[in-house]
Amino acid sequence: MGVLTGKVAVVTGGGNGIGRQMALHFASEGAKVVVNDLGGTRDGSGTSRVADEVVAEIKAAGGEAAANYDSVATMEGGLGIFQTAMDAFGAMDILVNNAGILRDKTIFKMTEQEWDLVIAVHLKGHFCVSQPFARYIRETNRPDCRIINFTSISGLLGNFGQTNYSSAKAGIAGFTRTLAIELKKYGTTVNAFSPVATTRMTADLVAAAEGGKEEEVDLDDPMTGGHTISPIVTWLASDKGAGITGQVIHGGRGSVGIMSQNQMFKLYETDHVWELSELDKLIPSMFEAKAVHDAAVAEGAAPVKV
Repeated sequence: MGVLTGKVAVVTGGGNGIGRQMALHFASEGAKVVVNDLGGTRDGSGTSRVADEVVAEIKAAGGEAAANYDSVATMEGGLGIFQTAMDAFGAMDILVNNAGILRDKTIFKMTEQEWDLVIAVHLKGHFCVSQPFARYIRETNRPDCRIINFTSISGLLGNFGQTNYSSAKAGIAGFTRTLAIELKKYGTTVNAFSPVATTRMTADLVAAAEGGKEEEVDLDDPMTGGHTISPIVTWLASDKGAGITGQVIHGGRGSVGIMSQNQMFKLYETDHVWELSELDKLIPSMFEAKAVHDAAVAEGAAPVKV
């Protein structure tokens, strides 16, 4: 028996890259899997039936799976994805919100459409697919469910040329924290995952960083691709992940860690309206203290070899 035996999982964007690897790993651990993928290119254009290929691979290995081709960016699509799980397997336990696209441009060149499309697929997409699942959990008292959202270092720390993507991914982190609060009473955990991997979405960035060509990037390297993400997400989706909620986990390429969440570090209070002369002293001292704190956090976050 696998750690997900008896569970029904939905993986959006499951036709390629990280999504494909998660779908295959879930199935190998006993889950029945709905593989959702519109089948578009990395910028979201076009369609194909790549979900069918993953389903066929799962079935060839003795697993159970069903394909879905709906867009996560519409309410109808989100409901259709959920309904595929109901029709195929009669239940749903795990949702991995992984689907995404890229339309990278600096703020000087980005169009309204490029902004709207990325926000729709990433941020709105998480809402569209999560809502019918959340309602199902509440209405049926389905126990021990899991929602794993995909955020990014680009959203958590920022990245040049990705204001649309970064905004969506930062929003997903906030969405995760609030949804974790709302679903806690039902025993559902909601976490965000920040991946580090080489996929078709990041191949050009990796090539640029390494001074090579995109077509030379090895997308099948088991230590750089989605292969390194799927075990961590599977663990979070399993019974071992119970009690861990509202967190941002970072991992891949042989690493796993936990991201620090937004918390108050230094707070001064007064019983009067601040004078500018007071702020001249307090605000610089706050940032000096934060610099010392950040240095200690960075030192503590240095990789530990295991």
